[in-house]
Amino acid sequence: MTEPAAAAAILTIDLDALAANWRQLADRLAPGGCECAGVVKADGYGLGAAPVGRTLHAAGCRTFFVAQAEEGVELRAALGPQRPATVFVLAGLLPGTADRLAARGLAPVLSTPEQVAAWRDLPAGQRAAMGRPALHLDTGMRRLGLTVAEAEALLADAAALADLDPALVLTHLACADEPAHPLNAEQHALFGRLRARLPGVRASYANSSGIFLEGAPLFDQARPGIALYGGNPTPGRPNPMRPVVRLQAKVLQVRRIDAVESVGYGATHRMAAGSRVATVGVGYADGWPRALGNRGCGVLAGRRVPIVGRVSMDLTLFDVSRSPASEARPGAMIDLIGPDLPIDEVAASAGTISYEVLTRLGRRYGRVYVGGPAGAAA
Repeated sequence: MTEPAAAAAILTIDLDALAANWRQLADRLAPGGCECAGVVKADGYGLGAAPVGRTLHAAGCRTFFVAQAEEGVELRAALGPQRPATVFVLAGLLPGTADRLAARGLAPVLSTPEQVAAWRDLPAGQRAAMGRPALHLDTGMRRLGLTVAEAEALLADAAALADLDPALVLTHLACADEPAHPLNAEQHALFGRLRARLPGVRASYANSSGIFLEGAPLFDQARPGIALYGGNPTPGRPNPMRPVVRLQAKVLQVRRIDAVESVGYGATHRMAAGSRVATVGVGYADGWPRALGNRGCGVLAGRRVPIVGRVSMDLTLFDVSRSPASEARPGAMIDLIGPDLPIDEVAASAGTISYEVLTRLGRRYGRVYVGGPAGAAA
């Protein structure tokens, strides 16, 4: 990781805002008796699974979800024995992972009949070391999870269910960020029907946007992800979450354009005579979307400055013609993501989503963690 003082760009991660977002969601869910878990896959959405996990645990989170076994191993090591928690691995019980899951007390989310059979074939001691598994039912995503037919067959097998003794049954919403989409009601009804055949098993249903859907009970647990990290779970409405990340790029050079000239690869933008261009040391190698070329912007001293030309591997150009020379100078910082430039807006300008922008943030940034519990960022 690059030291902040030597970095061409600074990524500031507000752990207090992360904790506040979790508490806000937990408070929203509490009246219905619904637990707020935390999704920390993809290295805590690119922000560092260790500090994210420790911060969420200190805020009160006791159930975590990761995508892969190795992510669970990293999270369990970061939490340590002093922070007890249940960690579910969404990829489930893949061939060759049982020893790894058992050694770290990671519970698989079983998504296929083959995984269910593999779980039942494990020695009792190994299963006990992992903890009770979760069952994933596909109610409309068509991605992971038992199909309706596979679920019906399993639910009809009393011996198999008794052998599995699942701690949780879950599904994943496909269109929760579109409240009016008919698939939301279809998934809720189907999941409710299947879950009713598992009396006593807790049900995990809503993702970030699902928490904000009106009119449908949220069962026993929600699994927010992007909302924890400051992304807007209610597209088209004001973001109820606090921003967690700020990305600032250092101006390396300011160039005056003396005649009408092109800038950047492909000469895709021409600058007027007398204009000025600032170059910052961030590019697509840092996860800054190349699609922002000639489309995105930054914020310099409270003023928006447009990106001009193509984003290159290590550099991005900004038109600072309207900024005073005292502000547009080498060493000044341009916000790429920040209080005046929300991550969802950046993502929209790049034709993508905030999830992708976050998880692609590179390792060359100088990372600064602010707030959070003692030792969270260690």
